[in-house]
Amino acid sequence: MFKFVSHSENETIDFACKLASKLKNGDLIVLSGNLGSGKTRFTQGILKNFGLEDDISSPTFTIVNEHHSGNTNIYHFDVYRLQDEDEFYAIGGEEYLSNGICIIEWGEIIESILPKDYIKVIFERDPENENNRILNFEVHGDRLLPIIKEVFESENT
Repeated sequence: MFKFVSHSENETIDFACKLASKLKNGDLIVLSGNLGSGKTRFTQGILKNFGLEDDISSPTFTIVNEHHSGNTNIYHFDVYRLQDEDEFYAIGGEEYLSNGICIIEWGEIIESILPKDYIKVIFERDPENENNRILNFEVHGDRLLPIIKEVFESENT
């Protein structure tokens, strides 16, 4: 597991932007954490890398927001309102997974049907400083591990 402590919304955005610079179509990021823990700012950072930072909105009621930049499609899901994996299949969710970069908030709801390779980011508020966020990165599968290592190594230099 990799851990990043963000001291501000801008640090969260910048870190996500660095990660996004390494992503390609077919990559999947799952965001997990309470309301107000930084998931939307992280998504904003991913979109910033593609020049889409002003295009951010929560897909809570639409389930998925589609963003397009050049040859890259970014699909931002909020599956909080889904009851189970069947509802994800019903909206054609699995088709999105291979057609762009996918960001799935509350992805633990459908975790059993996700591909083997993805990055899960667990957001927590820092109990000692209410402005800080602790981002724990779990890498599932082997394909995305070099990306996370590279991002964290560049952060520490």
